[in-house]
Amino acid sequence: MDDELTRIREKRMQEMREKMREPPKAVVTHVDETHFQEFIKTNQYAVVDFWAEWCGPCRRISPIMEELSMEFSGKVAFGKVNTDDNRNLAMQFNISAIPAVLLFSNGQLIERIIGAYPKDAFREKIRRKFTIR
Repeated sequence: MDDELTRIREKRMQEMREKMREPPKAVVTHVDETHFQEFIKTNQYAVVDFWAEWCGPCRRISPIMEELSMEFSGKVAFGKVNTDDNRNLAMQFNISAIPAVLLFSNGQLIERIIGAYPKDAFREKIRRKFTIR
């Protein structure tokens, strides 16, 4: 009985060690009109990508947003809004071209980035606007 408990404990400890070695997972939340205000207000810093499935440049920046969500994990929340499914939000923020990446601080819009840019450009803008190093 004690040997079995010891094996179980050792197995659990090994699993915990492996989890601690795993890199942070990309967390980009799909946000809709119902949850948008909650998303930008409950996160001190939020980056919201307005996109559509048919948009080629949107597909190009999607992995960039995922990589940045890992890089800024615990500091900045990342969300995506499908403009085809959430037209009222797109109109509310005057989104006339996509991809449009909006930066929010404490629920307030502080920056718009229209178009597809390299990851370094997005990273630098996020660092400067949110004063994150």
